[in-house]
Amino acid sequence: MVRKKFSQNLLKWFNLHGRHDLPWQQQLTPYRVWVSEIMLQQTQVATVIPYFHRFVQAFPTVHALADADIDTVLSHWAGLGYYARGRNLHRAAKILCQAHAGKLPPNREKLLALPGIGKSTAHAIMAIAFKQRYAILESNVKRVLSRFYAISGDPSQASVLKKLWQLAQDNTPRKNVDAYTQAIMDLGATVCTKSKPKCIICPLSYACIAKQQQAQHEYPTAKAKKLKPLRKTIFMILQKKSGEILLQKRPLYGVWGGLWGFPECSHNTNIQDWLSAKIGSNATIIEKMPIIAHTLTHFTLQILPVRFTVKNYLQIADMQDQQWHLLDNALKLGLPTPVKNLLLTMAE
Repeated sequence: MVRKKFSQNLLKWFNLHGRHDLPWQQQLTPYRVWVSEIMLQQTQVATVIPYFHRFVQAFPTVHALADADIDTVLSHWAGLGYYARGRNLHRAAKILCQAHAGKLPPNREKLLALPGIGKSTAHAIMAIAFKQRYAILESNVKRVLSRFYAISGDPSQASVLKKLWQLAQDNTPRKNVDAYTQAIMDLGATVCTKSKPKCIICPLSYACIAKQQQAQHEYPTAKAKKLKPLRKTIFMILQKKSGEILLQKRPLYGVWGGLWGFPECSHNTNIQDWLSAKIGSNATIIEKMPIIAHTLTHFTLQILPVRFTVKNYLQIADMQDQQWHLLDNALKLGLPTPVKNLLLTMAE
């Protein structure tokens, strides 16, 4: 009965107060649900909305996404972070066209076989797009369930995760599963928030153990914080007198995989030695720009951008992964945020 009331109260609240105007809820298709779920992984809704609009406008179907080249796809992903998501979307679109006629299959196992789709994402697609009863367990849902049932322990630990998955499954109703799935995510995002939960308006407060204990902030159990290591690099900004700037395409795997950026060297490299080895003695330092600190998932990157004019650039030929670009053209490429910001500064 408690579980039935859990879903009933949540659905009533969602009908009155939930978010019904998100762009992926309009003209709902499995493709749009899939794209939104991938974008929403580790990213706030407000951040995703403009990217989603631009992405589905550029690639309105699975076929359109599969037919696009990876540079174009990543240029529409640039700034959203976690770039493997964009690469996996592109790879999965090609697989869908080859094996499923360009459609997402209404089958959990087939969805899980696609690059970039894990258990919760597959279940969200099954529930929202195909209205089949599958439970989800993303960060908002973990927080709601951890507080309601006072589940202690790090949610990333296998034993805790197993409990949460079971509770997620038990509370998922057999009817209106699509609305319920959106409702529990909305509740976590807008009411049962991380820092300032609005318990007074929560439809689940009647039986929430964390609220009864006045211990909302103790759930879910926080991970022990680790200091992020610091890495240092030098961005070598090489520019012809005509204004063209040298950009290199980064390897597909690793930080900013598949995006375009400036040549780099280690922070303890002698710049003149690097120049001599790469382009001879035909470059003059214009300026050392202010140091940039850029936070990534696992470390903080400290960047020293150094601008040069290049007189004789015959040693630096255009290749597939290394090209000269005018500023306007460069800004149309898929660029990491620090690179884009530096180019915009140079364009001022």
